[in-house]
Amino acid sequence: MTNNLKLLLVDDHSLFREGLSRLLSAEQDLALAGEFANARDAISAMKTSPADIVLLDYDLGDESGMVFLEEARRLYPATRILFVTAGMSDSDTLRALDRGAAGIFLKHSSPADLLQAIRTVAAGETWLDPGAVQALVSAAKASQQKVRTRELFTARERAVLSAVFEGLTNKEIGARLGISEGYVKAVLQQLFSKTGVRSRSQLVRIALENRDAYGLSLEGDE
Repeated sequence: MTNNLKLLLVDDHSLFREGLSRLLSAEQDLALAGEFANARDAISAMKTSPADIVLLDYDLGDESGMVFLEEARRLYPATRILFVTAGMSDSDTLRALDRGAAGIFLKHSSPADLLQAIRTVAAGETWLDPGAVQALVSAAKASQQKVRTRELFTARERAVLSAVFEGLTNKEIGARLGISEGYVKAVLQQLFSKTGVRSRSQLVRIALENRDAYGLSLEGDE
């Protein structure tokens, strides 16, 4: 592990910054390079005082820590950024990790855990609070559910559903797919059964509400 890790603290609560400064000053291998209340000043300071790790609050009052994350990752890609925050939504957690955050640490955890998180991130690993892990699990389950939904229909059923979604009549669907009008009606009955609807208009509505899961797209979506 690298000695004398340079840390930058970005948090809009002065009391928290002071407490964290005292915690870090007691560690021989850690050095606080600076502390700031907003992303703009922190980014500017990094030009002359680069940091190995940034401890970043997600909620910076009038701005989001994501602003700093995106700018810092662009300008200083070698710097590791650890969110130290009171909380983040699942979607924000996933977005932060997707855009290069080295980890998520929640402020209700212990000081000892924070020191461990800092050193874990310094070693090139990722630190995830249990809540952040749950966000990843939820996202994985949602993705799996979409796959299962697509697998619900046969290729023929998806083709007919897409055509219904476009507003084609049974005759037009048959002509497009090279099947009889009677076959189209039979496939529609299968779709009604699988989706739990009773009419063509209900089928269009449920297709609209679930078009991502069904693998459909509106004209102009692309």
